[in-house]
Amino acid sequence: MRKAFGFALVLIVGGLSLPSAEAQEKKKTPYWASISAGEAMMRTGPGKNYPATWLYKRADLPVKVLEVYPSWRKVQDPDGTTGWMLVNLLSDTRTAIVRGNAPAPLHEAAREQSNIRYRAEPGVVGRLSECNADWCRFDVGERGGFIRTTSIWGVNPGESF
Repeated sequence: MRKAFGFALVLIVGGLSLPSAEAQEKKKTPYWASISAGEAMMRTGPGKNYPATWLYKRADLPVKVLEVYPSWRKVQDPDGTTGWMLVNLLSDTRTAIVRGNAPAPLHEAAREQSNIRYRAEPGVVGRLSECNADWCRFDVGERGGFIRTTSIWGVNPGESF
């Protein structure tokens, strides 16, 4: 009886993650995703038998998905490193990381003349909720504002959503 319950639980839990994996399989590469797990291993190939190259300990870190292979995604991180990750470690949640050598201003509105609410240091990761060709809504916890797309990595030039 225990075996049957355990098997049913695996099917139910596994079934919950299928729509995300299926949705990612249908996307045209390259596309943006983020690391959903607190720890995510990058490997040299699409399988657990391939050597690990990096262990990421930063949930929400943006990645660019370059290739799709059943249950695996070839990704590029913000530093340009590429490798393979299990699809279960990735999310469709759009995030970005602040780039550059100086803090980037987060404005009240998507225009340069608006008041600056906060400044985000290089390396800060935030969630994106909307973007137009030049600006994105960038939220870090309870704080947020609009940031220039040229100050972040996690959106394509001219992308809107």
